[in-house]
Amino acid sequence: MSKLSITELSKELRHAIESLETAGNLDEVGVVLRVGDGVAWIHGLRAAGYSEVVEIETKSGVVEAFALNLMEDEIGAVLLGSDAEVKAGQTVRLKGTVLTVPVGPELLGRVVDPLGRPLDGKGAIKTKQQGVVERDAPGVMARKSVHEPLMTGIVSIDAMFPIGRGQRELIIGDRQTGKTALAIDTMINQAKQKTGVINVYVAIGQKRSKVARLVERLEREGVMEQTIIVATSPSDPASLLYLAPYAATAMGEYFRDNAQHALMIYDDLTKHAVAYRQMSLLLRRPPGREAYPGDVFYLHSRLLERSAKLSDELGAGSLTALPIIETQAGDISAYIPTNVISITDGQIFLETDLFYQGIRPAISAGLSVSRVGGAAQTGAVKSVSGNLKLGLSQFRELASFAQFGSDLDDSTKKQIERGQRLTELLKQPQYQPLSVWEQTASILFITAGHFDEVPAHSVKAAQSAALTRLWADHKKEMQELDKGGKPTEELLAVVAKVAKAAAKGFEEA
Repeated sequence: MSKLSITELSKELRHAIESLETAGNLDEVGVVLRVGDGVAWIHGLRAAGYSEVVEIETKSGVVEAFALNLMEDEIGAVLLGSDAEVKAGQTVRLKGTVLTVPVGPELLGRVVDPLGRPLDGKGAIKTKQQGVVERDAPGVMARKSVHEPLMTGIVSIDAMFPIGRGQRELIIGDRQTGKTALAIDTMINQAKQKTGVINVYVAIGQKRSKVARLVERLEREGVMEQTIIVATSPSDPASLLYLAPYAATAMGEYFRDNAQHALMIYDDLTKHAVAYRQMSLLLRRPPGREAYPGDVFYLHSRLLERSAKLSDELGAGSLTALPIIETQAGDISAYIPTNVISITDGQIFLETDLFYQGIRPAISAGLSVSRVGGAAQTGAVKSVSGNLKLGLSQFRELASFAQFGSDLDDSTKKQIERGQRLTELLKQPQYQPLSVWEQTASILFITAGHFDEVPAHSVKAAQSAALTRLWADHKKEMQELDKGGKPTEELLAVVAKVAKAAAKGFEEA
């Protein structure tokens, strides 16, 4: 520090700094210069590294912080506890470790904060290992191409925008359009289909009541035993909101690195960006896109790049990411949405208009995409869903055009009618994910023309009747279809026969 700035400080603080400089121990020890809003500015600690933990000695014990701003004559450290006891002049020491969190199977079934402390009142968690909060993403040679399906149980996603293990698929849309519902259904499907995938759900700045309802639902569905929930509320300091997705990713990486599969759900990264911008302003960094390196883009890219399908040499584990982004009035060209769209391997865009029309999940066939696609799709679903996305997009275009004119040729009428049936079929209640055989058979009902005589409003009832009859009368064949292989001619004939019989009970007189 310059002589001028030292003279401006209080007598006690000047004395603390001068004694520290006299001792010549500025590499490992420092002094708090000022503190406020969860950030401590420290003189000394020249050996501190990025994200390294420092310990501030207060009257009531040690308060930990982590270094985030490394400047020439001072460092900015973000406090991990309350700043009530932290005062200027207090001694700060390097802990000698970077920021870590508890990881391991002991966390399954628990609700924790970003530092691994329990929030569910079920007692302390004793893990055998710690995971580094910020670590490098696996390199190119450590990865393998995404090829195994991660089934969501939602027909419109698994058929049109398939997700693979190790992929990053963005869920984007306005508030209250069912973004979290898609993620929860995917978690439920992992338990229902016994895939062995571990769920890690991160609530970033979500109300405690919402998290409590989620935990209750997951327990009711039998999903909590293979789930870790990392929760932060709006009342938590910005530092915890900032750390939440990184800490949760470290918990998920434990399973990936031990030849298992994990699913990360970040709900939502919009609030994460807001928390980071708040911290940037407190640390006197430029908070916008003009900052280096890429600021909010870099914040999310270094997080999402950690999701990967590992090579066989590293155990072939995977970490799949479903980040959620909230848009304003459907504007996907805003700063944060375009950032995350460019980082991820595709997006599922939820349209407000479709949601209020009762089409739920309200997935836009035109704006949604999976850049992994058919490479991560089961043979069964892939064999029957080839033209589904194109057909649905064309129908929505034709339907908006047809409302202006009544004279339509027969082929256009037929296309619109089939599109209406397909739209009805793709409607799916929450908490009811479908298995591979149910999805394959359901798509066949429409695309193969088995339900051509069923009115659109009766399609869901006809689908339910046909699926019930298929499982009751042809359980062995359906179990074969559920393995995911391409269906044989005999299987297709069984589905056709049952579908036509079920459709007869719903045909218009």
